[in-house]
Amino acid sequence: MSEAVANRIPASLRAGTFSHGVHPEENKHYTAGKPIQRLAFPPELNLLLSQHAGKPSVPIVHPGQEVVRGEPIARADGFMSVPLHAPATGTIKRIDLVPTAKGPLKPAIILKVHPGESQEILYGAHRDIDAMSPKEIIQGVQDAGLVGLGGAAFPTHVKLSPPPGHKVDTILINGCECEPYLTTDHRLMLEQPEDLVMGTRILMRAMGAERAIIGTEDNKIDAAEAVRRALPADGSITVKVVPTKYPQGAEKMLAKALVNREIPSGGYPSAVGLGVYNVATTAQIGALLPWQRGVIDRVVTVTGPGIDKPGNYLVPIGTPLRFILERLGYHGSARYLITGGPMMGDTVSSLDVPITKGCGGFLVMRPEDIEEQRLPKTYPCIHCGKCVEACPLHLNPCQLGKLAVKRRYLDMDEFFLFDCFECGCCSYVCPAGIPLVQYFRVSKAMNRELKAAGK
Repeated sequence: MSEAVANRIPASLRAGTFSHGVHPEENKHYTAGKPIQRLAFPPELNLLLSQHAGKPSVPIVHPGQEVVRGEPIARADGFMSVPLHAPATGTIKRIDLVPTAKGPLKPAIILKVHPGESQEILYGAHRDIDAMSPKEIIQGVQDAGLVGLGGAAFPTHVKLSPPPGHKVDTILINGCECEPYLTTDHRLMLEQPEDLVMGTRILMRAMGAERAIIGTEDNKIDAAEAVRRALPADGSITVKVVPTKYPQGAEKMLAKALVNREIPSGGYPSAVGLGVYNVATTAQIGALLPWQRGVIDRVVTVTGPGIDKPGNYLVPIGTPLRFILERLGYHGSARYLITGGPMMGDTVSSLDVPITKGCGGFLVMRPEDIEEQRLPKTYPCIHCGKCVEACPLHLNPCQLGKLAVKRRYLDMDEFFLFDCFECGCCSYVCPAGIPLVQYFRVSKAMNRELKAAGK
């Protein structure tokens, strides 16, 4: 961190960082200073049954059925699954296929929203969290339909159930939000610090952890201060500020920066005594579990030079992207829309894709923004080593890229292909314009197919 920034941060709040990484232009100025606003409810919600890692939810409603806001409408299909709740009071219209961000049509519950309703949450009841056992908390987390809201959408109750023999002593809460443009987590820390602290306490209780550290980058000092003021006096939860660098929010990087522990290759954070959770997920735990409610809304950053009213908006799960964009001043095509941030996000397949639990933001670009940054072509690798210097996991993207081009997918295991979490640092720094991270995504899929076929 710069000397000017360091002088503003008390020594007790400072933490280290990881080696390598990159410093892309942040571009958070569009929305960082804009408070969370409630967006209007759309006429219909498209509630995907598969918006989390694992098995899709199973509908428990039928066409024509009336539901109230917060009511369960789909159950979990086993341990690696979560239920789905009605984000609005309305009528189940049908169960049908709808477009998804990556292209394929998938089953969804179509909910027609009742116009004129107050949309008050009518489902749930208060309970004493302190009287609940760890097992009851974990079950409550699953019942709430909680998944990783930072983008991975991995069921949270599964992360709360580490393998036998793994003892978690420290909870790390990821508030770094290192992706350029996105400010969802920043605003949540500023506006909902009590929910965040409550959620952290619940996570500690569920995992039997003695302490928790909430980490954020030094471009969010106001958020760190807001959270610090809400902390309990017993010192069990602390806030640490790390230098701004991408991809600081990755769990391996966060573990290294905050507690100097290295998560092993192919291993879980619990292997080194850690549990790592996103700020948005943790705040939802704190807000929902005491009231036995489920995930029905989420905060989404809609930003970029191609939108008239960039900001952080609270929207119901299932809201079509087209509905949001029409109200915020966008006139374009799906070609210039990125779900997530520019480093790890993907372009969307259609303007009709719905907001899912794992969707933290949309980046709206213009044709001129894309064209100005596009290289005329991809050039041969010159072995400059910039990708190796940038990789936060100290992999060799250059060698992995060569094997990918030659379609030697199984040989890529020797170079730890599956340790790559596709942060995009290698592609970002490559002077030859080689789309390395895209190569690795294809290679992982082909590697799995070859292994499944017994090759």
